[in-house]
Amino acid sequence: MSKIAVFPGTFDPITIGHVDIVNRASELFDEVIIAVGVNTKKTTLFDLELRKQWIHTAFANNPKVRIESYEGLTVDFCKKMGAKFLLRGLRNGTDFDYESHIAQLNKALWNEIETVFIMCDPALSYISSTLIRDLIIHKADYHRYLPDGVNPIH
Repeated sequence: MSKIAVFPGTFDPITIGHVDIVNRASELFDEVIIAVGVNTKKTTLFDLELRKQWIHTAFANNPKVRIESYEGLTVDFCKKMGAKFLLRGLRNGTDFDYESHIAQLNKALWNEIETVFIMCDPALSYISSTLIRDLIIHKADYHRYLPDGVNPIH
């Protein structure tokens, strides 16, 4: 049986921190599904298809990565994909506090799911999509935080 991990998020936009986590996880799993969540109550800066295109570009050379979008509960998506692992990147203790509660709830919803935490590279620990969106909105230099081929402003 294949070891499939789901890495959920909005990826608005995908950052080099996300790429680092997925590339490291692809050494551990047979397949990593980047699951771009669609939440009608959450406003994103970039539309779904553009975000998916950027993710495809970032992982064009990694055959273990698949990109999907989904709505609803992440554990339901994992069941649908045959994935028993949820992948989460952690930058700091605050991330762990938040993510551990979600992991416990997911485990209560579906006992077969395991959440795997990967600590980010310390050099990338300050990078978040929220901060990068702020740089983009205010026309500051954001390029070094995004993977090659991801250019929100043409």
